[in-house]
Amino acid sequence: MSARAKATPSRGLFVAIVGPSGAGKDALMRGVAGRLGQADGVVFARRVVTRSADAFEDHDTLTEEEFLAAQAEGRFALAWQAHGFHYGVPREIEARLAAGHAVVCNLSRAAVAEARRLYRPSLVVLVTARAETLAARLAQRGRDDGASRRERLERSAAAELGVEPDATIDNDGALDDAVTQLHELVVRTLRSAAP
Repeated sequence: MSARAKATPSRGLFVAIVGPSGAGKDALMRGVAGRLGQADGVVFARRVVTRSADAFEDHDTLTEEEFLAAQAEGRFALAWQAHGFHYGVPREIEARLAAGHAVVCNLSRAAVAEARRLYRPSLVVLVTARAETLAARLAQRGRDDGASRRERLERSAAAELGVEPDATIDNDGALDDAVTQLHELVVRTLRSAAP
């Protein structure tokens, strides 16, 4: 996590999209990005990960050595480790927040407390799906074997208990329904947070 000591004043809204692997967070964000954009005052943060991007997760990639160097230089607003990889959110989000934008970001549940401390106002949205759906989606990705998928699902269930979301979206059904829910939630919250 970021080691900064105090919160960054902002006029914008930090929207953390959290949930277990396979819940469809990135698909949901892509759907909302198709409806909203910078002209609407909404920016979608692009994470940096020490794993190659694929069709299921779009991000910028650094080697572990490059990531750690960037982190030491203070280039990440938030950083964490999960599933054996490093994840970071570029510091540029802070300029967007200061300009009054909503910044939407796929965030680890382990980074929620730090994000809430640093960025106010914030909105934490938990994206969920049934265990069978999560397992099927993870199998489709082909990254892990069966045992690794089970471990990941068990860790996800335990981590979910520690998050107190501001809203929850069930992404077990039609993606468009979940996209509509997130779209309306972001627009409504951004309007209510406006000075």
